[in-house]
Amino acid sequence: MIYPWQTDDWQRLQQLRAHWPHALLLHGEAGIGKLQFAQHLAQGLLCETPAANGEPCGTCPACHWFSQGNHPDYRAVLPEALAGLAATGDAADAPADKADGEEGKKTRTPSKEIKIEQVRGLLDFCGVGSHRGGLRVVVLYPAEALNVAAANALLKTLEEPPSGVVFLLVSARVDRLLPTIISRCRQWPMSVPPANEASAWLASQGVDDPAALLAQAGGAPLAALALANDENRALRDFTLAQLAAGPNCDAFACGENLQKLPVPLVLGWLQRWLYDLLAQRTASRPRYFPAAAKALARCAQSADPAALARYMKTVTRQRAVENHPLNARLVFEELFMGYRGIYTA
Repeated sequence: MIYPWQTDDWQRLQQLRAHWPHALLLHGEAGIGKLQFAQHLAQGLLCETPAANGEPCGTCPACHWFSQGNHPDYRAVLPEALAGLAATGDAADAPADKADGEEGKKTRTPSKEIKIEQVRGLLDFCGVGSHRGGLRVVVLYPAEALNVAAANALLKTLEEPPSGVVFLLVSARVDRLLPTIISRCRQWPMSVPPANEASAWLASQGVDDPAALLAQAGGAPLAALALANDENRALRDFTLAQLAAGPNCDAFACGENLQKLPVPLVLGWLQRWLYDLLAQRTASRPRYFPAAAKALARCAQSADPAALARYMKTVTRQRAVENHPLNARLVFEELFMGYRGIYTA
């Protein structure tokens, strides 16, 4: 399926059917449904009796195989950590893999990278003819998860694309892709839907106060829906309350309460708050936390501009190592102590 705000993209893409590119790069903000769109597009390309607008029929053998996750002419390449998303219509969590060892009882953290072995595994798929006489389709998500070796291996395939194979690359961070990979794809930017359309959809999903959650999610409706159902919502509210305290932020309480959360998650909250703090100083219009406008105005008034700029660079640098096995408590204590330091006495 595609979401209501993707109808225009779907209709415009059908104009490419006469000369379909061998590689299409779908990119845009996280949380707008790019993966679901790519999966639906793949089903439409494989469907044996598609509608005039390219929609899959849902009843032919190809559609049945696709919905069951075993179409012989379809491959989904995702990191181990996202393996559950490979099955269409199934968002089940990926199971933890067994670690190598004599007892085989220990588990390891599933990889967040797309590895070279996964890309090499496509060689046989690309080299064998289509089972149904049509196209073969590969969905690769997220494309920025390709490690260096995997990216170079994929590049070789894209430089000499096999006949009858369509690659659908999906990315929320196109800036992290090799320029040579980007240059060999037809780029297709997907935009964030209008706020009124996204809010209406969220309301239809039973979300309370969709406008506020949509603002926190940067306008991405699926991210807003995830926030509505987030089990960490109480800790997010705690973090925002500490940030709203400005110079009275309790860095040690933040370290104690947030230490079990993923570092990237907390960094995301912090960066959004800092963005609004800067916006409050310059344009007086917070983007992510409009409900906290008064607290942001108070904090912006007492924050030192130079210290704020330096601190924002510190948080950005922390982003570069956010997935490293660091001591989360110490990371958070240092970050929130640094936040407290941007305020003048």
